[in-house]
Amino acid sequence: MTPALPMGCGNFLGGRYEPANDFVKQCLSGEPASGKSPHPLLAATGHHPMRWIWIDRFELFEPGRRAVAIKNVSMAEDYLHDHFPGFPVMPASLLIEGMAQTSGILVGAAREFREKVILAKIGRAGFSRLVRPGEQIVYDATIERVNEMGASISGKIRARACDTGGQPVELAVGEVDLMFSHIDRNMGGMKFPDFNFVFNSQFMSLFETYRRQIEVPLDR
Repeated sequence: MTPALPMGCGNFLGGRYEPANDFVKQCLSGEPASGKSPHPLLAATGHHPMRWIWIDRFELFEPGRRAVAIKNVSMAEDYLHDHFPGFPVMPASLLIEGMAQTSGILVGAAREFREKVILAKIGRAGFSRLVRPGEQIVYDATIERVNEMGASISGKIRARACDTGGQPVELAVGEVDLMFSHIDRNMGGMKFPDFNFVFNSQFMSLFETYRRQIEVPLDR
């Protein structure tokens, strides 16, 4: 859930971020340019903006406290055929990204998605087991601290698989500790666009889908 601002997309003028043009502004916002016009990336390239989602659903969501999300690992996903040929495993970088998305949504919900939340630092990431196709990843994120500047998360990753007897088991995969920043309150004093390009309308539609799957007591 951490947007990257590519070179040429804008400048910091007097400490305030200014998109290079309306196209960049609309791409960051995720909103149609006007009326019923398509998203600018679709209009310009024929492609929708990439949806980089690494969690399938939430099993538990306690705003301000804890979230548990899952992802099913399937050979239908192309990247597994290259990582590695003949021995597919879930890349550690994508395990971290899944935990970051789970955690980022949890941090955003703590302030009802009013803040622009970005990943600031990976404090620690360690793995003790590989995750293979056919298994289910469990991301368990707990807020250790949250304030006006950001939040810190303690995360545990587990895998649901079957033992040699065919019985379901849940095995430890790794631990990831993350720090998030509310970028409008950064110490550098830089100004970002008023619109929330992190939790935009596309994200909120996705979150409403998650909320329908599990009761999330969040008043908007």
